[in-house]
Amino acid sequence: MVALENVALVFIAGLITALATGLGAIPFFLFDDISTRWNVALWGLASGIMVSASLFGLVMEGLAVVDGDLRDAALAVGPGVLAGVMLVVVAHELLEDSDIDPREYEEADFKKLVLVLGILTVHSFPEGVAVGVSFAELGLAAVSTGEAVAVGGLTLPVLAVFMTVAISIHNIPEGVAISIPLRAMEVSEWRMAWWAVFSSLPQPIGAAIAYYFVTLARQFLPFGFGFAAGAMVYLVLTEFIPEALDIGSPLPRGGRPELLAGLAVGILVMVPLAFV
Repeated sequence: MVALENVALVFIAGLITALATGLGAIPFFLFDDISTRWNVALWGLASGIMVSASLFGLVMEGLAVVDGDLRDAALAVGPGVLAGVMLVVVAHELLEDSDIDPREYEEADFKKLVLVLGILTVHSFPEGVAVGVSFAELGLAAVSTGEAVAVGGLTLPVLAVFMTVAISIHNIPEGVAISIPLRAMEVSEWRMAWWAVFSSLPQPIGAAIAYYFVTLARQFLPFGFGFAAGAMVYLVLTEFIPEALDIGSPLPRGGRPELLAGLAVGILVMVPLAFV
């Protein structure tokens, strides 16, 4: 049986990533607006972090847990990567005609909010899955071997700490993107922060479900790592980078220098994952 306290811990980790989305409203407490250059750089930073965390963390961990040669490991992780990509493709199809505008949040009735939450679940579920899968070695990894780290009296897998931090950082520019149109509606800063957090509420649920599944059926762990990695990398390529380029279109060279700078910093920040 999966320990209930472990599931609760993973849920809290997912909740931390969701709360981090609210940090995207902080600039509006301090300034009237956030510059386009910084917005593009933040999306680049988030993209670099997520790609690095997926490749250096999730994929490498998935390959490492397979008994056998590299071919066996790739065959175990590969289908998960494809499944993760397919999830995002299907989500895109579902959301294509259901574009949610944050400006509508304030006016939504209960039925509409349920619909919005359902759509957000499809959008942010892969991020929650990534957190949940990264906790798979909870209670098994040892500090003495470098596989775990002691945090506040708890022994947590190093990958779980990195992934929670990575997705939390990634959520900040999402919070900024949600807050910008709300600012145009003259919505208060605290309500901006609430709606930003609301957009990521499915993440702790996805994290708890993913952790429960891979712990209960450990033979599917490589598939789970691949699934989370495939979904996250595909999200970066199809959503984060296009979003950054769209925001940066008025800038010189379309904001590409700012995007590349953010990507480079994000990758460098997560490079230590390759040596864990």
